[in-house]
Amino acid sequence: MARVIILHAILIQIIILLSKIEARPSLLTLTYPQIEELGSELKEIDPDRTAFHFQPSKNWLNDPNGPMYYKGLFHLFYQYNPDGPLWGNMAWGHSVSTDLVNWEALDVALDRTDPFDINGVFSGSVTFVAGEPVILYTGIDDQQRNVQNIAFRKNGSDPLLREWSKSGYNPIMLPVGDIDPDNFRDPTTGWFGQDGHWRTAIGANLEGRAEILLYKSQNFKNWTRNEFPLHKSQSSGMWECPDFFPVSLSSKDGLDPSVNTGNIKHVLKVSLMKTLQDYYLVGKYDEKKDVFVPDEWYKDDYRTWPMIDYGHVYASKSFFDSKNNRRIFWSWVNESDSEADDVKRGWSGMQTFPRAIWLDTDGKQLIQWPIEDIKLLRKQQIQLRDFGLQSGVKHEISGILTSQADVEVEFELPSLEGAESFNNSFLLDPSKLCDEITPSDEGGIGPFGLFVLTSDVEGQEEYTAIYFRIYKSSDRYMTLMCSDLKSSSRREGVYKPAHGAFVGVDISKDKRISLRTLIDHSVVESFVGGGRTCMTMRVYPKHVLTGQTSGLYVFNHGSQEVKIRELNAWEMAKARVNIENDDFISRAYI
Repeated sequence: MARVIILHAILIQIIILLSKIEARPSLLTLTYPQIEELGSELKEIDPDRTAFHFQPSKNWLNDPNGPMYYKGLFHLFYQYNPDGPLWGNMAWGHSVSTDLVNWEALDVALDRTDPFDINGVFSGSVTFVAGEPVILYTGIDDQQRNVQNIAFRKNGSDPLLREWSKSGYNPIMLPVGDIDPDNFRDPTTGWFGQDGHWRTAIGANLEGRAEILLYKSQNFKNWTRNEFPLHKSQSSGMWECPDFFPVSLSSKDGLDPSVNTGNIKHVLKVSLMKTLQDYYLVGKYDEKKDVFVPDEWYKDDYRTWPMIDYGHVYASKSFFDSKNNRRIFWSWVNESDSEADDVKRGWSGMQTFPRAIWLDTDGKQLIQWPIEDIKLLRKQQIQLRDFGLQSGVKHEISGILTSQADVEVEFELPSLEGAESFNNSFLLDPSKLCDEITPSDEGGIGPFGLFVLTSDVEGQEEYTAIYFRIYKSSDRYMTLMCSDLKSSSRREGVYKPAHGAFVGVDISKDKRISLRTLIDHSVVESFVGGGRTCMTMRVYPKHVLTGQTSGLYVFNHGSQEVKIRELNAWEMAKARVNIENDDFISRAYI
């Protein structure tokens, strides 16, 4: 199967060659399964570097920008420092893929070259206008203002979209009037209204209010600010990196951003600078007034809003995958160690594995799930069924490389009678609750879950815990999910917080809770209840630096038995992600 990844690299190289002689779109629609193993010349010597998460070969990465599918290729742009592993000199990095798993790096797509972006090319989006991709992005101009700019593809015969032309009439939107010039950024993907006007939304701060400003245009070049913001809040501070898109009430299928008829709702996602977390609201979009109206149960209190991810991510961005009729999400996963560590290894930041997203059948919460393409990476599988975990038991899952794995487990509870009492104050800060307890503190039902990336270092155990505890309120049972990093690393200078969330599932219905966890060296992504709650962590175990292998366990430290109805775990192959190795490409042709 190693030939397959060579084929992927060759395909991209062929596209590059063909793009110079007007490649036909039909040549760009091939996809290939993932290899089982790479040659030794491609193995990373950095034990913290991931195997199948998107990251550049070197330097700083943050927000995903302008993801899209165009003529047989997936494109991901991203905030990138071409000069080093720390934030600064911001530009748009660019990579392409045929399968959203393997990625080939291209040159920087947009850099700081003009007065309207000389101090940084910041986040934005891509919109298809008359079938052509057009970039809207924020630049920091020569007056240190946030301004909005536009760029068009430069070479109509290049399917890789390597070159972009910035318009001579930039900037196209300025922070005038009551707009704070330091807080006016990140235009969304545009959508087309029934009145024949384009719209885009931009995060802003107006006299202390968080607002998502709405701009309209007939030609996608000349823009006018709408009388009303798309949405606003008095309670949460600056919103950035907004995302706004329709979701179906009857299907998992994704929708084009311009859809606003039929059985649908809309989702407004915002990145809150105050907490460095991403939140979302579900509601209706009133196109006549151009305002978003959240569903009635939402309060103007961000602490009660659902999060995209309750862990270590920010600045998420989605796009409509027209090839597979789905909406796909990425989020920036930032670091939890020191800047000195970033400089030493030469890179910082990555993206979550791409997730398909849709609206739950309750019409209230999003479902997020790793895209099906991840199955191309699965190798050896191990399975466990109908296994009882008595109180105090820790059971090892062995037989695969567990530092690079996809684990799915369904827990079943024989009874809910031992659930602990619930306090309503828990809802406002579940992470604080998870910080006050540990996975070793015996509860009524739980803690039970997974220990991942485990080993012994100098007589001290390292482990990352993902676990559950069940509580009983006056009228229902509440499932608390925690990720505990206190014992995850014995390295110095690593941030090791606890993350927590109450899972949006009714465990009393069938007394089961599912957990899926992607383990990839220094990042761990977990999905609970079929994707109703997500939690991502950065983990830097010390044991990997000494070449020790990592372990995986299921455990139960509650006072009553928990049953593993079924567990499946797969070792994952290494994807080809932005590898800089010209010799490998040359050998691929021999």
